[in-house]
Amino acid sequence: MRDSSVGLNALTQAELSAWVDQARVRTQWGRVPDYIPLLAQVDANVLAVKIETGVGQEWSAGEKSQRFALMSVIKPFVLLFLLEQSGAEEVFKHVGMEPSDQPFHSLTQLSSDRGHPRNPMINSGAIALAARLPGRDGFSRCERLRQWLNKLTNSHLVLDRRMLESVRSLSNESNRAIAKMLAQAGKLDRVEVALDTYNHVCCLSGTVEDLARLGSLLAQPGAISSSYPQRVVTRSHQRIVNALMLTCGLYEASGQFAVRIGLPIKSGVSGALLAIVPHQGAIACYSPAIDAMGNSVAGLFLLEKLANSLHLSVFG
Repeated sequence: MRDSSVGLNALTQAELSAWVDQARVRTQWGRVPDYIPLLAQVDANVLAVKIETGVGQEWSAGEKSQRFALMSVIKPFVLLFLLEQSGAEEVFKHVGMEPSDQPFHSLTQLSSDRGHPRNPMINSGAIALAARLPGRDGFSRCERLRQWLNKLTNSHLVLDRRMLESVRSLSNESNRAIAKMLAQAGKLDRVEVALDTYNHVCCLSGTVEDLARLGSLLAQPGAISSSYPQRVVTRSHQRIVNALMLTCGLYEASGQFAVRIGLPIKSGVSGALLAIVPHQGAIACYSPAIDAMGNSVAGLFLLEKLANSLHLSVFG
């Protein structure tokens, strides 16, 4: 039986609110990304958190109604969708399971790996998997994923068309070069469709509540609860996604935070951050000031405070 003094169920609203106030101070240590015009306009001081458990308890603090683009936080759910559709053997023909010590958009890493993406959490792996999504174009592929996630979790993800246009306004030569190398390696056949799919799925948007509900797909064995009776995903697929989030979800900082926090985590350059506490629940954060590696500064501080104070690490 779990010790009642530890774990998410030991959290109080007063503690969470105090830790959010401490985390908000850290927003000044990061910066909003300036290479996507619309992201450059957001308020760097915004901070929101939502925590959901499998037994119906929940806590929230900050600007919890604020909507934001998920960006790379969608990557674990692209992987989960394809695992459910095609199985692990088929999926991992197209992408690896190894951590990378290079930035998330590294062409050097892909080149040294001869066009085989290192893992699904970096851009090369996510673009390769975007090419495997069912549908004729970027919109239809994104819509299929969006509807699947909303149905399973009662979330309300929508496509942020303004953000999509902002992303499309960029030349984004690094992702284009990655896609071309993937095509040369036989990982995808239509470069433009793969890139457009990737852009679409990254521009799905929601609130921290939506993100926490997505995270609950990965938190509970079998991902079935009375609150979400339609929620069913394969347990082995949950384990795969959680393992890759733990080892690869924060890019080259993944090892450091596996030690400091000890939870599966995925970040996005929008400032979105999702942590899974296996068998307990999900923690969703949004704080758009990010560090040099693309991870939310205040979000990681808050996760570390929660993990250490409540003894959440999967390593005990």
